[in-house]
Amino acid sequence: MAYDSNNLSALTYANGFTLWHYKTPDAADAVDTSGYFNEAAGMLRVGDFIFANTGATGGVFVVNANAGGVVNVADITSFVGDDTD
Repeated sequence: MAYDSNNLSALTYANGFTLWHYKTPDAADAVDTSGYFNEAAGMLRVGDFIFANTGATGGVFVVNANAGGVVNVADITSFVGDDTD
């Protein structure tokens, strides 16, 4: 699939940092592909966090680069973990 601007929401912002939420059926490894968030280049800043629900994974992406309209995020840091109780 592709980036859907309807599914990116700002949760909070302060001091040049924004915390975002994004929901998509796309797999995390598709979302972290350079260029996936290019349509949002005017909003996303390096260092912003994107809490995400992607496919079957939840976690956070960090915006690593945004130059010339090309956005790149780091691989997802997953919130999915073992539940041993």
